[in-house]
Order: sequence, then C-alpha cells, then structure tokens
Amino acid sequence: MLPGQYIGGEPGAVIKEKDSVKGRFCYAFPDVYTIGMSNYGLQLLYHLMNSRSDWACERVFTPYPDMEAGLRQYNVPLYSLETHSPLNEFDVIGFSLQYELCFTNVLTMLDLGRIPLHCRDRSLSDPLIIAGGPSAVNPEPMADFIDLFVIGDGEESLPAVCNAWLEEKHQGRQSGGNRYEVLTALARRFPFVAVPQCYTVDYDSSGRALTPKPAADGVPETVRPAIIDDIGKYEPPTQRIVPLVECVQDRVAVEIMRGCPGRCKFCVSTVQKRPIRCRKPEDIVRIAYDSCLATGSNEVSLLSLSTSDYPHFDELMTLLKEKLLPLNVTVSVPSLRVNHQLSSVMKQLTTERTSGLTLAPEAALDEMRQRIGKPVTNENLIAGCESAFANGFNRVKMYFLCGLPEETNADLDGIIELSYEIWQLGKKIRGKAPTVIANVSNFVPKPHTPWERIGMASQYYFLTAHDHLKTRVRRSGVALKYHSLETSWLEALLCRGDRRVGKIIERAWQLGARLDTWTDYFRGDYWEQAVLESAIDVNPIIHAAVPAEAELPWGYVRF
Repeated sequence: MLPGQYIGGEPGAVIKEKDSVKGRFCYAFPDVYTIGMSNYGLQLLYHLMNSRSDWACERVFTPYPDMEAGLRQYNVPLYSLETHSPLNEFDVIGFSLQYELCFTNVLTMLDLGRIPLHCRDRSLSDPLIIAGGPSAVNPEPMADFIDLFVIGDGEESLPAVCNAWLEEKHQGRQSGGNRYEVLTALARRFPFVAVPQCYTVDYDSSGRALTPKPAADGVPETVRPAIIDDIGKYEPPTQRIVPLVECVQDRVAVEIMRGCPGRCKFCVSTVQKRPIRCRKPEDIVRIAYDSCLATGSNEVSLLSLSTSDYPHFDELMTLLKEKLLPLNVTVSVPSLRVNHQLSSVMKQLTTERTSGLTLAPEAALDEMRQRIGKPVTNENLIAGCESAFANGFNRVKMYFLCGLPEETNADLDGIIELSYEIWQLGKKIRGKAPTVIANVSNFVPKPHTPWERIGMASQYYFLTAHDHLKTRVRRSGVALKYHSLETSWLEALLCRGDRRVGKIIERAWQLGARLDTWTDYFRGDYWEQAVLESAIDVNPIIHAAVPAEAELPWGYVRF
C-alpha cells in the first residue's frame, strides 16, 4: 500500500553522514505517513534539529499492517526514511502524541525497531524514548513505555533534552551508573520533563490512583511546561519536505498565533498553549511566499487555535492576497472562531479551491454556550454563514458536542434546528440547497481542563441522544454525523487513565490492536478482551466524578 511512503528521498529531506554529528534524533510519528507528513510540528522540529550542525534528525512513521507483516516475515527492523537506519541505532527517539488512539502504534514502532517495550528493560545502550504533544499531558497510561515526557513547547526543550541525554549518559558510563540514574539526573535538571520511573504511585482505599510522588531526592513534585516567549524566533523551513505520495493536507502551513483568547471549559488545547503569542504579519507573508516558490504549493493554510482572533487578521489577509494572488496561490483558514467578526472575515476568503466553511459552535443554544465558557451567539453564527453564502460558499460543516453537563433534549433539538436554519438560509441566498453537515462528538472530559473532575456520560445516554438526533434530522435536509461510541469510550480511558492502563494498552496491542484511529482497522473487541483480562474496573476512571479534594493521576503536571 503506497510504497512511496517507505522509501524516503523526498525533496527537502535532509541527509547527514552518521559520523559527521554527535547525536542522532528520530522524529517518530505514531500514525501513517500521509497523516504525519501533514503535521506542522514535524516540519518545524525536523528543520530546527537539522539546523544544528551537531545533530541529525530523521523520520519514521507507523507502517500499515501489510508492511508490518513484511518487516516481520523478512526479519527487517523498522527504519528511518533518511538513512534507512534501524530505530535502535539512534540516540533519541521522540514520539509526537497527537491523540490517544495512537498509543498502540507506539508499541508497534518500538517492537519493530528492536527496542525493548518497557522502560525497565532498557539499558544505557538503548535509545532514550521521549514523547510530547497534546496527549502527553497525562503521562501515566504510557508510563511503562516512555522514558521521558516533554511538556510544553518543543523548540527549545527538545534540543536541550537531547544534549543533556548524551552528557548524562557519558558521565553515567564513566562512573559506572545505570539508565535509571541517568534518567533521574534529567528529571532533576529540567522542570518541564516528567520521568515516570522517578515517581511512585499509591492508591486510596477505593482503588483510585493518587498523584504520583517523587521517588528520589531532587526530583520535582510538579512538572511545569516549557514556554517560548516568541514564536517568531523559530521559523518553519521554506524548503519543506515535499511528500512523494498524496497526503491529507497538501499545502504550506504557517503558524500565525499560538494560544487562544477563549476559555472554553472543555478545551485542553486552550490550557496547553497559553500564553498567546503572535507572529508578525510581514514574517508570515515572507514565509508563505518563499515556501510556495520553493515547494510549488498553491495553497497556504494559516494555523492557530482561532485564526480569526489574530489581532492583525485584516492586514495579514490584504498583504497575503497582494503577494500570493500573482502566484495563483489561495489562502485557507481552518480554524474560525464564531464571534462578531465572523461575517467580516468571510469577505476576506475566496472559494477558488474550496467552497466549504468549517465552524465549531460546540453547542446549539446560547445558554449552553455560556455554561461551557464559549460566549458566542447564534446571531453571530448565522450572520457569518449568511456572509459565506453571499461570497460563494456552498458547504457548511459544524462541530457540536453531545453529553455536556446539564444537557437536555432542548440542546439536542437545537443542533438540528440551528443546522436547518442555516440550510434554509443558504437555499434562500444561493437559490439552491447548500450542503450542511452537523458533526456531533461525544464529550470526553480531558485532564487539565475546568471539567477534568466530571465523569463522561454513560453509553446508554449517548445511544439515547444519538437516536433522538437521528429521529429529528430525517426531514431536515441536514446531514448528521457522529463519532463512534467505542472509540470515544476508549479515548476517555486512555486520556483519564492511571498507570495501570498501560497493561490494557499492551494487551490490546498483543491481541492485534493497530491504527485505532482508522475505522478500517479498529477492533473494539481487542480492547474489551484486554480490559477483561486486566481485572481493572475502568468504569470509575471513565464515568465517575472525582471529588474536589481527591488527587488526580495527572496532578503532578501543572499548567
């Protein structure tokens, strides 16, 4: 399947002689190539590490099952794309944990790379296994497999950790130390790293995991995120890696702002990305222009949690149009905030290559949005859609949440009614029916959010809510989509779990769990069997509310 994803040699890839550097880092993306190569963070950190003369950075992705079978059949280790080196030859391997359902892919890559799965079985001769990203903020479920978690921004923390590992490992070997002692030294050295082996876990009388406590002197009780003060100091490469096969996002991406002014109670990204930091408009335009010339891309995507909240948005769009239109390059904005500016923002966008608008109102009634901390109104939303239809857009996709605290049937009915109102508006303005999609996700309370202590709604509630929505949508002209209950349940277990969940992850992987984010490969029965064999009661982890005075498994990571 797509053999071009396994050979490397893409334009923009950097290959360094092994003997020309002091350290070798492999950026491991635990999903397939077509997903990983669309990730902005990969391109940025790959460039930053390779900009250093003393380090080489290479890439590896999760192989499809057919490739995994071939590697095992012919006894070939999983290798990097740049030099085709087995993973166990690198000094440091860094996993980017973008979502919880990629956890079994990490085990696949470690095993195929001939690296011991468990931290406890590795020696100083094995690579340091680190992880970062949105799903690293609760280290406990993957504590058995990841040596060190980097919390926060990676631009400065990643090279610092890589250098420190070589230094501490060298000193450890000279003094006759072991891997645990070297890892402990790293835990003491950096306030933004979590080394699970350096923390012990106890359980209360009800079996609930307590917050991990330091197991050695000098190891901090709490881990704080690394934060860079200016994202403008770290620019993405203009000569980016151009994939050999078609990827999910085939465009130039430029991060214009990190952080979000919103305070949505359900959103972990808002917490993780604080404070707000902006790139200068003239720098964004220069990066976009030079990148398009270097790669031949005909689309630029402006990245942030809420692009329309960028303080210089109108100025930026004017400058981009002046510079990029002569190159026949369009600008896309994947993240729009539903506010009073939405209507004017729509006038800045074109429908030359995409005629679709994606919005995330999360709830359909103004009262519920006030409760969840998203103070936007249907008036703003409808005005924005009206402007979009008037400017040539013919497709609106909206994301909603189901299972929010204090949710009623009126909130569910509102999803269909609001979507139908927008459908009618589009038909009136355009003279023919638009496409309106209501995408409903099952709410999972995430760590480090204001709602981290509430439990996820029961499966019975979600089934009832889905049936209610399906009944209401039949004659509305609106397309309704909703997430799988199995994968939402698993997401809750993996993001809210404690250290015991690692046994479930490993057993599901042994049974054959692979590429769990992919409908074609997800096997819920493997996870059910793994939970049963573990004898762990996972219902309290997923569904039970946590008292305000109780400790949390992720409590030693603080934002």
